[in-house]
Amino acid sequence: MRKFVFGMLLLAGCCGSVQAQDIVRSDTTIVETECTPQPTDDHYRIVTNRFWDNWFVLANVGGHAFLGDYGSVGKLSGLLSPDFNVGVGKWFTPGIGAKVQFGMGNSKGYSKESTLFTYGDWLTNGDGVQYLKSKTKWWDLNVNAMFNLSRLFKGYEGKNSDKLMNQFIASVGIGALHHYGIPQQRNEWSGHFELQYSRFFNKEKSFSLDLKARAMVYQTNFDGITLKKNGEKSVWFDSNIGLSVGFTYYFKKRHWDRCLPCENPVYINNVIAPAAIPVSDCPEYGVLEFFVFFPNNYSGRNDAPTMVDEPVNAIDYLASGIFTQTKFDDADAVARRLAAGSSLKGLRTSDVPTEKGSEVVEITGLTRGYEMSQQPISLPMDEESMNRFKEQTGYYYAPMYCQGNTWYYRVDKETAMQRLIDGENYKEAQSFGLNTHDGLGIVEQNMRPDPDAELYSFADVYGAIEENTGNVAQASDQAAVDRLTDIFEKGRVLYVVAEGLATSQDNFIGENAEEIGLERNKALAYNRAFTVVNWLKTNDKFQKVPGNAFIVNALVNPVVEVNDASTRGLNSKVRRSVKVRIYYAID
Repeated sequence: MRKFVFGMLLLAGCCGSVQAQDIVRSDTTIVETECTPQPTDDHYRIVTNRFWDNWFVLANVGGHAFLGDYGSVGKLSGLLSPDFNVGVGKWFTPGIGAKVQFGMGNSKGYSKESTLFTYGDWLTNGDGVQYLKSKTKWWDLNVNAMFNLSRLFKGYEGKNSDKLMNQFIASVGIGALHHYGIPQQRNEWSGHFELQYSRFFNKEKSFSLDLKARAMVYQTNFDGITLKKNGEKSVWFDSNIGLSVGFTYYFKKRHWDRCLPCENPVYINNVIAPAAIPVSDCPEYGVLEFFVFFPNNYSGRNDAPTMVDEPVNAIDYLASGIFTQTKFDDADAVARRLAAGSSLKGLRTSDVPTEKGSEVVEITGLTRGYEMSQQPISLPMDEESMNRFKEQTGYYYAPMYCQGNTWYYRVDKETAMQRLIDGENYKEAQSFGLNTHDGLGIVEQNMRPDPDAELYSFADVYGAIEENTGNVAQASDQAAVDRLTDIFEKGRVLYVVAEGLATSQDNFIGENAEEIGLERNKALAYNRAFTVVNWLKTNDKFQKVPGNAFIVNALVNPVVEVNDASTRGLNSKVRRSVKVRIYYAID
């Protein structure tokens, strides 16, 4: 790829006096298209699924009171009847869906006149009014539009999220109702209104218990009374008002994605390219290379794109982040539990906004950033350490809790529930300084960088395109930063190519475990590369670079086999990385 890109740059950029050169054929393959996923930070924006996704079935039983023309003649107990309901439906988006329901029941009431539905002897109430009891047997088939009010107002909470475990859903629809059990069968329309409370019990939101308040309305002769006599006014409609309890089961696929999958890369093979630099008065062409190393199960996908209003910026977290970049919301509750020696699980946590690596406030005794020094990013959860941190910052740092997992470094939300082989892997216990300038020796030994490229560290590049002060300055080399600054300010960036890597480590043991594990790690590799490219693409130093010059190179197999059970060893850490090559010219 390097040969091809160099050749194209030379062909396009050299002056008009270039002499004819020998031409060679290159078999190198490059990616020509650019991946443009949707933003992942907008809770009100999702990618719709296929037709057979997001289906559900439901069932509920309950009771209702029939409100007809003579409902006040007798006792309330004589208006109560049971019913049941089953149905099937689909959510088209997290907030809008539809369902078809079938229900059966009967409606009990009273009448001052004999109808198809009255039975028994005439009765007299306390006011001396004579009446008959009535009973209407029916079944109903209805279609309803559904509106998930919780998600419409708060946005979609995301896949496998512990948010919105309680949801409110409103439905409105129309149905066809059939009366049976009478000599003269009858059919009529029905209107349906429903407010549903659903309680979910797992983050997959596969099952919910439902409590529903329902109203079914009919034309006013539902009870056989078409017109009241003796000056009495007839109600506009009859209705059943009731409550029911039931359940809903949601089939896979149950969730929605917020990011479009990358379009299939377009490859160009056997491209003709010039073989050598033709003349001395052409611009100075070069390529610089650096690696960005990530924690296990982290790609920054949930924290990217790197926008100003993002709660956590993935690249800034690598440069200067603290622990999991998460805090406990109730400091008093933490203090009480620490003093009592009790567990902190169950306390609410939230993200702490990241800061630029050059602008961070110094915290005594704290290591910031991932592989940005010889100290690991995980912090102890003992009372002394947490209180000392609280005194300097005003908040208690917190791990990331997810079901049975407790992470002591930041992970992607969709990978947080994945069980690791060894419990110690949830902590970063050692650091090799892989993202620092001093760690380049280890990088060269393990990553085999291009011998023709200028090799820099993540800290060097961050210092050059952001600012080389604070935490970053301690990890970078000033001479390297000056050289990069000179390239970015005096030169022209021509292409930026990123390739993500992941390890083969995966602990999934369910059906198709090998295939699922491979896909998980391929997604991590690609998302890591996209996060780094997006950081560069949105930086001021790269504003003049055309969008199609940023390439995420989708490797056929970006997963490196690692037989180590530990995710904290050097063999694992160097493979959780992104290799970035920046092609440039200085006129």
